[in-house]
Amino acid sequence: MSRLATKTSERESWSIDEVEHLYLEGVSWELYEHLLKVVGNRPLRLTYDNGELEIMSPLPEHEIGKSALGRFVSTITEELDIPCQILGSTTFRRKMKKKGLEPDDCFYIKSQPLIKGKKRINLPKDPPPDLAIEVDVTSRSIPRLPIYAGLGVPEIWRLSSKTVECMWLEREKYRESEFSRAFPKLRVADLMPFVRIAEEESDHTAAVKSFRAWLKKQAWVR
Repeated sequence: MSRLATKTSERESWSIDEVEHLYLEGVSWELYEHLLKVVGNRPLRLTYDNGELEIMSPLPEHEIGKSALGRFVSTITEELDIPCQILGSTTFRRKMKKKGLEPDDCFYIKSQPLIKGKKRINLPKDPPPDLAIEVDVTSRSIPRLPIYAGLGVPEIWRLSSKTVECMWLEREKYRESEFSRAFPKLRVADLMPFVRIAEEESDHTAAVKSFRAWLKKQAWVR
């Protein structure tokens, strides 16, 4: 079964560049890997879970929140002088688990020394990102948390229209946590007012400046 929405829904032919949302069942691992090569550097996200495949084109509201949270992570690591490797929407997949996706954004923090200098990340030989950002503002056909769990990502920040949730991986399932695992003294929900600045003022610079000023006032940063 498949569900398809493209910019050319009234035409009989379409190309991968026109896909906004495509869902397929019965997709082999080999076809999934082939489609990853076909998609290449196009701004599309492929989510794969045991034969189910979803291809989506991110919307502006999705990218605004993702970029804001990503810049906040960078600000924290700068202020605390913590080494950090940002791998954005790199594809992570595990053939044995039959799972793969591109995070909205991701970061190697504690595990940064283990991937230093590497141009390719191969799970499970290499560690997964320490932190992934997941923006939950559009409807998806495939749940992504079980895929993150299968990849072994220890922490996710999930942004919705109302809040930022922090989730820790424990016994192959995620549970909500008030504080971050990567930054143990950070209450993740405190990030939401600064995300609002980016969204409502269309100004990431203003959001980061406000967040940095707030961050410097926190006792755990001094």
